[in-house]
Amino acid sequence: MIRTYREEDIDQVLDIWLSASIKAHGFVDPKFWKSKVDEMRDRYIPASETFVYECNDQVVGFYSLFEDTLAAIFVDPDLQGQGIGAALLDDAKGRREELRLTVYRENAPSVRFYEKHGFVPLDEQVDENTGHAEIVMRYRV
Repeated sequence: MIRTYREEDIDQVLDIWLSASIKAHGFVDPKFWKSKVDEMRDRYIPASETFVYECNDQVVGFYSLFEDTLAAIFVDPDLQGQGIGAALLDDAKGRREELRLTVYRENAPSVRFYEKHGFVPLDEQVDENTGHAEIVMRYRV
C-alpha cells in the first residue's frame, strides 16, 4: 500500500535510503552517503512530498517529489525486483504531468528502469558533490 509519509516513518526511510544508495552507487564511497543522512532527515525529506510503500506495517520503499522533480525513489535492497519501485514510480507519475530526475550514468540498472517506464534522457551534467556524470531525464504524460 502506498500512503503519505508520516514523521514516525523517518528511521525506516533513512535506513532504506542509505542501504539502497550504497548498493546502487558502488562507484561512490559509502562515507559520502553516510555523511548525508542528517541532511536527508533535517532538510530534504521535510522539504519534499514523500510517499511510502508499506507492507506488513513496515516501510519497504519511498519516493520524494520536490515540485516536478522526482528527488528520490528507493526500495529496500532485499526487496528490489518485486515491483515495488514500479508501483512507487507509477504513483509519482500519477501526481504530475511531467517529472524530471537525475540518475548517475554509471548506475545502468536505474537508467534502464527509468527508460522502461517512459523517461527519456535530456542532458548530462556532473554532480558537483561526487564528480560523477548524471543523466537528466524527463517523463511527460
